[in-house]
Amino acid sequence: MAQILTNIYDWYRDLMDNQSDPRVADWPMMSSPFPTLGLCIFYAYFSKSLAPKLMEKRKPMDLRNTLVIYNLFQTIFSTWIFYEMARTCWWYYVSKFTEFFDTLFFILRKKTQHVSTLHVIHHGCMPFSVWMGMKFAPGGHSTFFAMLNSFVHIVMYFYYMVAALGPKYQKYIWWKKYLTAFQMAQFVAIFTHQFQLLFTECDYPKGFMVWIGLHGIMFLFLFSDFYKQAYNKRVGRAKREAEALLAKSHANGKLHNGDIVNNNQGACMPVLNDDDELHQRKVTGNGIYLNGGAKTANSYSNGNSNGFVESIQQSNGGIGENGGARVRKIQ
Repeated sequence: MAQILTNIYDWYRDLMDNQSDPRVADWPMMSSPFPTLGLCIFYAYFSKSLAPKLMEKRKPMDLRNTLVIYNLFQTIFSTWIFYEMARTCWWYYVSKFTEFFDTLFFILRKKTQHVSTLHVIHHGCMPFSVWMGMKFAPGGHSTFFAMLNSFVHIVMYFYYMVAALGPKYQKYIWWKKYLTAFQMAQFVAIFTHQFQLLFTECDYPKGFMVWIGLHGIMFLFLFSDFYKQAYNKRVGRAKREAEALLAKSHANGKLHNGDIVNNNQGACMPVLNDDDELHQRKVTGNGIYLNGGAKTANSYSNGNSNGFVESIQQSNGGIGENGGARVRKIQ
């Protein structure tokens, strides 16, 4: 047993001291994988267990101003990384930790339905993946996906920032669908760039080529599923749900607080929304309907909007809380 432990330690020291890039040896958090790995594990535990329990009996926080500032910071940070990529690879690694705040803000506003397992896997694995790239293959071929991803984040966080400003700015972010397509194109470019090494000679670790390329394929699949769920089926699904709720109101005499509409959000959560048709929605007295009167439903997330406006109309027919039927009109 002692010999096995000795061999493991010798292998680890050889990996850290002889197989890694000496240029990054003295950079913060680069001498050992354990700080990064520990933060990733704690992030997963915090996101899926600790934080939801801490928020369970607390009211959701209003973080609109915080989200505007945060998304502005991420936009500027990504712009700087993209512009200075040749000298800021380490800061790209740091940016993967700052993106943990995406999850934190969901939890603080009690939007835990957005913190899916895939969301946590994505944010949780990226810091360690970038750490390995920084430690063993910094610069050169590795910088392409980091530079492209930083550029996508410039656009994405700018979108989030504008959406967090409130409903009067929603008309300026009609291009959400194209942002999702842009994210998907990013993944195609990433795995194409990586897998070209299968046909050309390059002194670049094959393991990293496969690792990064598979990341591109995996996220292309997940975002494609989201795209189909969000944009190809949204209108038909929304109409069916409206009809089902209206039929229920006729059958039961009214819409009860807590009535739930379930929507498949797709396998992943790019350009995510809070209260739109992609997620579970409650019909409550304080939410969509107030004393039988019509209200406009708000749509926010990590600052983002659904890209369309939902209005609630009241008619004289049917049965509602105060005698009026509620009909959703999707514009």
